[in-house]
Amino acid sequence: MVKRKIGGILLAGGIAIPAWLIGKAFPIIGSPVLGILFGMILAFWNRPTHFNEGIQFTSKKILQYAIILLGFEMNLFNIFSVGKQTILLMVFTLSAAFITAFFAGKLLKLDGNTKTLIGVGSAICGGSAIAATAPVIHAKDEEIARSISTIFLFNVIAAFLFPALGHLFGMSDHTFGLWAGTAVNDTSSVVAAGYAFSDTAGNLSVIVKLTRTLAIVPITLVLAVITSKKNAGENANYSIAKIFPWFVLGFLGASILNTFLPIPSNATHFLAQAGKFMIVMAMAAIGLNTNIIKLVKNGAKPILLGFLCWLSVSVVSLAVQYLLHI
Repeated sequence: MVKRKIGGILLAGGIAIPAWLIGKAFPIIGSPVLGILFGMILAFWNRPTHFNEGIQFTSKKILQYAIILLGFEMNLFNIFSVGKQTILLMVFTLSAAFITAFFAGKLLKLDGNTKTLIGVGSAICGGSAIAATAPVIHAKDEEIARSISTIFLFNVIAAFLFPALGHLFGMSDHTFGLWAGTAVNDTSSVVAAGYAFSDTAGNLSVIVKLTRTLAIVPITLVLAVITSKKNAGENANYSIAKIFPWFVLGFLGASILNTFLPIPSNATHFLAQAGKFMIVMAMAAIGLNTNIIKLVKNGAKPILLGFLCWLSVSVVSLAVQYLLHI
């Protein structure tokens, strides 16, 4: 059993290593995006079939294990440190992303999985949210690659554009920190944008961003119920237990352990970093099963949806701060 998987796992790991190292050197790009890109390039190789089972295992199961390990980066006390008003701000921005993804996705006639993945990626935390949601809704590799690529584009734009707009509009460190933390998707881009504005804004934006990450738990649980009900209509024997995202409970459990147990910080850092590397492995595996030509041909509508979600979250974040004096 393990022997049939080891080749594909090692192939994905081999692709992930350069993607990880380059992503560390250029964090604004991000290792997961490079993992998908390198995988898609190698997808043109007519590889032996004995790699396929391990590649499939990496893109599905290792991805789930990675999400669990990311929980060791979370500290639940950070939620209380950002205050009730900031939580309210996140409720509005999350709602804006999901509502936009639903209605704009329908108008653009995008498939349900793609608009869901772009919605959660825009609302919660970019690639990590997409990675957590994909197994729950049974997303195809091309749908995942399309969504990750779309989110990546606006991450890069935000990292450069947000600090310039913040200074142009004369935002305070507090306002900009909340804005970047709620409206920029991926952690690397939040860090880039926040600290480009100021250290104070950067510190706040990272706390807000990590708090947003915890929204993975309720969102994936809701999607699990919705998916289960859809499948129940097709199969009377289908049950919530079969699709319940147990790995998300693992993520929450890891967060609780990190918050309440005296685990050495270097240990939790190592586990979280291991989780991030495993995500790069999973993205490489997804890339290996993705047709880059087809991806490019079908890229315009997802990009437009990504832009609309990004715009709605950015505007709502600033509007709510202004109206509620957060």
